[in-house]
Amino acid sequence: MNQETTKIPQATAKRLPLYYRFIKNLYASGKQRVSSKELSEAVKVDSATIRRDFSYFGALGKKGYGYNVNYLLSFFRETLDQDELTKVVLIGVGNLGTAFLHYNFIKNNNTKIEMAFEVDESKVGTEISDVPVHHMDELEEKLKGMDIEVAILTVPASSAQNITDRLVSSKIKGILNFTPARLTVPDHIRVHHIDLAVELQSLVYFLKHYSGEDTEMSQDGIVTE
Repeated sequence: MNQETTKIPQATAKRLPLYYRFIKNLYASGKQRVSSKELSEAVKVDSATIRRDFSYFGALGKKGYGYNVNYLLSFFRETLDQDELTKVVLIGVGNLGTAFLHYNFIKNNNTKIEMAFEVDESKVGTEISDVPVHHMDELEEKLKGMDIEVAILTVPASSAQNITDRLVSSKIKGILNFTPARLTVPDHIRVHHIDLAVELQSLVYFLKHYSGEDTEMSQDGIVTE
């Protein structure tokens, strides 16, 4: 995401890829314009929030007309750096890691897992969906000069911090952490924690204690009052 978007609220930044995905679908279907109400119904974020999110970027639409789909597509493509390939490294080729390699963001052609690392000798030296699997001992050597700044962590919690320290030393700037471990990193490193067990427990709690009239849950997991 370019520097212009760094000043917007983090909740807004998290919704931008959601908007972009829907707008891409609209463009593919031949639709030329869309209202905030239509966007709201599609992405499950209220219209006021969408208008507020868009307002951070200036006049993206016109009152009474809505938003030009082609213009929005170009805007979000540039804002989210969709024309620039982001190379990713995967650490841990277990069941979840293997699923990531098979998927490899095939519907998002600006993101690609470039290589993976594992300690299981039966997987080291193989390729999974054309992604080479290296031994963890080679991490620093293989990352050197590769221009990779993002890592996906799918390893046991007990080894997560040690591996994170090595990633930080290898100039990784962002980590998508699928382990239960809460990682300690320098201030300039961005970590997004995704604990599937916690998310499931949270979903069950909301189902039991909140009705659909109390809160609106957007598709990206952000609760909007």
